[in-house]
Amino acid sequence: MGFVSEFKEFISKGNVLDLAVGVIIGGAFGKIVTSLTDDVIMPIVGLIGGQPDFSAIHVGPVKIGLFLNAVVGFLILALIIFFIVKGANSIKKKPVEVVAAPATPPPPTTDQQLLMEIRDALRSGRL
Repeated sequence: MGFVSEFKEFISKGNVLDLAVGVIIGGAFGKIVTSLTDDVIMPIVGLIGGQPDFSAIHVGPVKIGLFLNAVVGFLILALIIFFIVKGANSIKKKPVEVVAAPATPPPPTTDQQLLMEIRDALRSGRL
């Protein structure tokens, strides 16, 4: 099997295509959440806390504020994804559990029947 045909087979698998679509949609969704964080939520946090943006916070040359902005953006993104996954899971049909009737034990074999007869005869004192 040649390299080109192996690559074609690899690309045509469903899970690779699903992953590619997920990455592309995730990138676009990330831009939406970034806009939501920067343009909607952070100004509200600024009104409540007094500072609309953390990017002005510096400790020497270290820009702690940019890191805090990234952490807040990540937490908001994680929360939104959590709610999306939770909603999708609640929409899915739950599998119906099939309760199987207990299986009846197989009848005893000929050897087992003979051993039971011998046991019963010994108990009754006939042997």
